[in-house]
Formats: sequence, structure tokens, C-alpha cells
Amino acid sequence: MIPPETMNAVVLTGHGGLDKLEWRQDVAVPHPAAGEVLIRVGASAVNNTDINTRTGWYSKAVRGDTNSAASTGYDGASDADGAWSGALDFPRIQGADCCGEIVAVGIGVDEARVGERVLVCPMYRPAEGDADALVTFGSERDGGFAEYATVGSEHAFRVESSLSDVELASFPCAFSTAEGMIQRAALGAERVLITGASGGVGSAAVQLAKRRGAHVTAVTSPTKTEALTALGADAALTRDFTPEPDGFDVVLDLVGGTSWPRLLDALRPRGRYVTSGAIAGPIVELDLRTLYLKDLTLIGSTRQKPSVFADLVSYIERGEIRPVVAETYPLHELRNAQTAFLQKSHLGKIGIAIAE
Repeated sequence: MIPPETMNAVVLTGHGGLDKLEWRQDVAVPHPAAGEVLIRVGASAVNNTDINTRTGWYSKAVRGDTNSAASTGYDGASDADGAWSGALDFPRIQGADCCGEIVAVGIGVDEARVGERVLVCPMYRPAEGDADALVTFGSERDGGFAEYATVGSEHAFRVESSLSDVELASFPCAFSTAEGMIQRAALGAERVLITGASGGVGSAAVQLAKRRGAHVTAVTSPTKTEALTALGADAALTRDFTPEPDGFDVVLDLVGGTSWPRLLDALRPRGRYVTSGAIAGPIVELDLRTLYLKDLTLIGSTRQKPSVFADLVSYIERGEIRPVVAETYPLHELRNAQTAFLQKSHLGKIGIAIAE
């Protein structure tokens, strides 16, 4: 097929409230550069990182939780560090998740790739430059909240699956984040505590931890316990739980906030704590005596080995994990989808259907 000259997209015009998301029907369709592919996007999904970037929550000037100003943006947030990796170029098409079909290729890419159904790896190292630098699809480059998107050919992974585009689009960001945490912790058949377990990353972590033979305890609301048990959780605790001392080998934390010290209390000696989020707030109190007397290991998890996403695609193709999609919205209703996401009444992901 010959791509059109313009496309529908939701464009982020700056840090702030939902009004910064503009529905456009005249955005130029990108052309794949050398080594890139052009994808006709079938579906995307909503993630915390999309909202956090829009609001400027990553700015060091912001000390509150991720929901407190998610509709209006954060006063005082600095453009210089408002995105997770620093300053962001506007306008930007967000959307870290992407499932679609390759419809054109740039110079140096095998034309046989045209027609492949693919998932885009949402985070990767740039081909040149700082070895510690990262590119996030929908942040450092335009992402999946549009009818077409480009990405380096090596970051578009062919996927063979009977799942729908919306179901497949629920995997990339959340599941790769969770798998990255699990691999960093080297989780085995151990006892693991997962906070924020009803969210996209948390519910993914439940499935992925269970896949490794772990005994999974999910921290969630009572209304979501049954659904998380169906995903593989062996036990559940409410958010105001009193930790069993030395009860867990690993904590996978996505919440942070004022209750954070309890998570270290819950770890056994030589336990491992891994974080990749702070939805209840980024500022926590650490008792260094707990850290050193228990010989704990604290791990931040953002950067992933390239093999993490390849592993994830293999789990999908073998049917070892399943999508959890609570609702689906068309792209032009992205503001409504983010509003529903912020209510936190759902389990798993909120999908965005691009092709209508």
C-alpha cells in the first residue's frame, strides 16, 4: 500500500493538563529513514509514563503523587526536566505502546519485512552516542498515538499471535518494565511482594513472577483480589497492611510514598527491593539501619538488556502470559481514556484503538 500524506494523531503541545492533548487530522505521515520501518498502527494503550510526561511529574520540583495534578499539570514543574530523561521537544506524539503492520521500509531494510505484524520495543539504546542514553517510543521520538509511526527496524519485533491488536498493544511498556524488574532481581521460586498489583505493570509482574515459579503476594484493593488471584497471585494484602517481618525474598515496588519503609521491613535478610515507579510519591524515608543491618539490596530499574523484549515476545507467542485489557477507547477519545485511567478503578490496561 502507498501511505497517505497526512494522518490522524493526538499531539502533545507542552507539559500541563489534558488540554495539552490535541486531536489533529492533518499531521504529516513520517517517512522511514535509513534503517527504519514505517508502521501502520493498529493499537496503543495508556501508561503512567505518558501521563507523567504530559504533566511534568518527572521534574525534581514535583514531590507529590502521580495523580494529584494529572488532569491539570503540576505548578512549578520545569520544562528542563519534565520528561523522564530531561527536556522534551514539542510537539510530540506520545504512546509508548504500539502494535501494527510494517507498510514501508527505509534504505538498508529488507523489503520482505513489509506486511509483518510487529510490536515496538518501547525503550532502547540509540545506535550512536552515550552508551547509557535511552530512547523511549512516544517520548524521545514520536510514538503510537497516531495512525503511522517510524522506528528502527531492529526495534520492531515480528509477532505471531491470534490476539487482537489492542490485546497485543497491552504488552510492550507494562510487561517489559515488569520483566526488566524481575530479571534485575533474578527472581526464582521465591516469595515476592508486588505493590500496585492491579495496574498495568503490577498485573504484568504477577503473571511474569508466577511464570518463574514464585509465590506471589499482591498488594491491592479488596475488590480486585479475585481477579489478581485468577492471574496467578497466591495471596493478597490491602494497601494498609502490616508487614510480616522477614516475610519476602523480593519486593517489586511501583508505589513508593509514605508507606515505603514497611516494604523494607517485610524483606528477609539479604532480600532485594526493586522499583520502577512511585505513583504514591517519589520522596520516601529510609532508615539506613534497616538497609545495612539486613544486608538489603536496593535496585532501580529502567534500563533493560535488549534480550528482555525478545524474551517477552517469545512468552506471548508461546501463550505463557495473557493480556489484561479493561476498556478500549478510540484514539480521538484519548483524553477520556486518560481520565478513566486516573480513576484507578480498572485492572490491567486501557487500550487505544487506532485503526477505525
